[in-house]
Amino acid sequence: MGWRVVYIEESQRLSLYLDNLKVHLNEDQEILIPLKDINSLICDNYKMTMTVQLLNQCAENNINVVICGIDHQPKMMMIPHSAHHTMSLVLRKQINWDDAKKQLLHQQIIQCKILNQVRLLKLKLIDDSRLVRIESFISEVEPGDPGNREGLAAKMYFNLMFGSDFIRFESDPVNAGLNYGYAIPRSQISKIIYSKGLNASIGIFHKGPSNMFNLSDDIIEPFRPIIDSYVYDHLRLANEFNATHRKDLIRLTTEKISINNQSHTIFNAMNIMIESIIKYFDDDSPISLPIIV
Repeated sequence: MGWRVVYIEESQRLSLYLDNLKVHLNEDQEILIPLKDINSLICDNYKMTMTVQLLNQCAENNINVVICGIDHQPKMMMIPHSAHHTMSLVLRKQINWDDAKKQLLHQQIIQCKILNQVRLLKLKLIDDSRLVRIESFISEVEPGDPGNREGLAAKMYFNLMFGSDFIRFESDPVNAGLNYGYAIPRSQISKIIYSKGLNASIGIFHKGPSNMFNLSDDIIEPFRPIIDSYVYDHLRLANEFNATHRKDLIRLTTEKISINNQSHTIFNAMNIMIESIIKYFDDDSPISLPIIV
């Protein structure tokens, strides 16, 4: 499995050369990158062209390709669908995952997400009486979260992080950074999901009929505060969301996080978590969840 996240902004043409990605910078300059080294390819130039040969080899090498629009936000993900030799068997198991176990799993994921939100607030030295209330939500999350402790915690958390006037999904640098930042790990999680033979549209809690990545949106939850941390440090007071911010957010997935009391890259932690979810539904094995340290 590749390890490099390749971000292309300046080239207007990408093609295949032997087993390499060829990046055409201009008439006299080209860069070759071995496909076997690439985990994700992010194309951030809406005028860029790519050859079908290259896309086929990206699929063969289990590389997920993210296409950005004129606003630099990810618009499309191309993810290999045939990366697992027993995909139909795994898919049948996924369809029959026990509903009660799904609710217990969602409980653990949301508890971990809120825990990471609390840890991040403390790391940023944000001291407020609401922090105590957010922390209390961790023990109040029930299977399936019928009391919506996730939503209540999120509202208070975002107000503490970005101010009481912050509104999610408004058009501003903070929201642009969050949207872009979440899209990158979402695409990587989706790639891992398909590589395990699972289907990303069949979620644990998320069930949107038009959402092709319900399961990805379930799994990403504990990882979101990693993006929030960068946005807090670099975009909270910024006037614009620019190329430097985009490149920094892409690099985040190569940073380290704790899982199973060990330090792993974020991408490896995603893989470990998804593998543990498969085992959980097979034989009640414990879930591995990422913790901000």
